[in-house]
Amino acid sequence: MKKLIVSLLRYLAFEKNRAVGLWRWLGDPDGEQWADYISRHGGLHAIGKCCSIQANVTITDPSYVRLGNNVRLSGCTLFGHDGTVNMLCRAYGVLLDHVGPVDIRDNVFVGHGAIVLPGVTIGPNVIVAAGSVVTRDVPPDSIVAGVPARRVADLGSYVERLAAQTRTLPWFDLIEKRGVECDFDPVLQPALDRRRVAVFFPSSVGAAGVDAAGLEFAA
Repeated sequence: MKKLIVSLLRYLAFEKNRAVGLWRWLGDPDGEQWADYISRHGGLHAIGKCCSIQANVTITDPSYVRLGNNVRLSGCTLFGHDGTVNMLCRAYGVLLDHVGPVDIRDNVFVGHGAIVLPGVTIGPNVIVAAGSVVTRDVPPDSIVAGVPARRVADLGSYVERLAAQTRTLPWFDLIEKRGVECDFDPVLQPALDRRRVAVFFPSSVGAAGVDAAGLEFAA
């Protein structure tokens, strides 16, 4: 019964833009589903293909936002305006305006808790680390982190290092089955989780461990 109700709510959300809050609550849409909804009803200037937007992402000024292909937003905030302006106008008796676009190019991941301020262009091929505050343009092929966000690594080098580490993982055979698209596989996932947990929390001393050092950029 719940599955039927969720399907009906999803239809109402996608086709009629109705019962959206109820669908989010009962249906718990994943990032791809929410991005599909946003592409229809979110009011963005533009959004590309293969995007993922978690439902806890905040976009204050959707019409000022352009997303490229394969953009993934995780619990972040995109600002298109400066919230101090109204206070300053009243306090100083002057006319002020301070807005700007947020232009996120292809192949960008923005981590949880990150804040992107108005007038910023990101990418292509960029990781914005969790908790970062992006105050200026982020150059292509880079990883940025911190407050304010600064370039901390080259993306290509990070990918090479992460690929090498991945090949040593005790569950690499299952990663191979998942393929380079890295899509969630509900059939494969339970076995993958069991293998990971057995390594993370070994029942005997001396069991194999996993060195996760250097992977914090993708948090």
